[in-house]
Amino acid sequence: MAVPAPVFARPEGATEACRITDPAVTEASGLAALPGGGYLVENDSNPDPKKTRLFYLDADCKVTRSVGYPTTARDPEDLAVGRDGTVWIADIGDNSPLTGGSGKRRDTIALWTLAPGAKSMKIHRLRYPDGTPRDAEALMIDGSGRPVIVTKDPSGQVFRLDTPLPTDNAEGAPLTAVGRFEATHTGTSNPWGFLGEGFVTGAAVSPDGTRAVVRTYADAYEFDVPDGDVAKAITTGTPRVIPLPDEPQGEGIAYTPDGRDFLTVSDQPGPVSILRYTVQRPKPSPSPVVSSPAAAPKPSPGAVAAAGPDRRGKVALLTGAFVVVTIGLVAGVARRARRR
Repeated sequence: MAVPAPVFARPEGATEACRITDPAVTEASGLAALPGGGYLVENDSNPDPKKTRLFYLDADCKVTRSVGYPTTARDPEDLAVGRDGTVWIADIGDNSPLTGGSGKRRDTIALWTLAPGAKSMKIHRLRYPDGTPRDAEALMIDGSGRPVIVTKDPSGQVFRLDTPLPTDNAEGAPLTAVGRFEATHTGTSNPWGFLGEGFVTGAAVSPDGTRAVVRTYADAYEFDVPDGDVAKAITTGTPRVIPLPDEPQGEGIAYTPDGRDFLTVSDQPGPVSILRYTVQRPKPSPSPVVSSPAAAPKPSPGAVAAAGPDRRGKVALLTGAFVVVTIGLVAGVARRARRR
């Protein structure tokens, strides 16, 4: 994991918005808040395709409606609601054999859309530009209506669809590689320890499109999006980091309809709570006034030389630690990974 210079925002602690108890909802890996109240969640992959569904919940987390897929969904992992009310489901999971996958990786990934008032979903098949399979769990829709996908691995790769969205296509439309989202070592307590700080498990865009958030098992990274270009914001911007400590397996994240707070949910087989985080975002610092060039002295060459190796050393240390922890915890990850 790289070491950016994030700004830490203080959450006031999580409160329970409501608790999902319906046995039909299992392993909710994606979450969205509906403008009129209530929520959307979708089940992760399931050996019984009939159980892999999209669920509409009321404000008390009671299921009011569910929608199935016209054909089998492979591994839905995230969802989003577009500015026009279209529901997007990211069928983009693809575990490797090391993390519980079958060994038969995907040639294409898919997005499913449910237009307002529609009774059935449409499928849109995509592919990574180099043809290499990747596991991903995060989807965002940018200001131009383009899907943005972030892969799950630390230093997650960011891809965007820059061509028209295909529908019912057999050959996947190629995505464009935009850059990388960089997680950092935060020390936030989570079930996966150091490993959980890097794996990207969900993402969302605020209702007004001016902010975007990418989450790991441990933290939320929020970025300002001044021009609607979500991919640019999360690959080049400075994040505000909000700890999401000790969620059982935190994967879903969404903004509240007013865009102020975060909602999260864990991918669990039984009853699970939707949590609400009220965040106090730091106010921007005023620009310093420099009266003359002498007021801002340049650091000495010795100071620059001392600072450089320290940063590189941190990166090397984190990289080495990550390799060690990955080897030690891969068995645990495999046990908790979904079957394909």
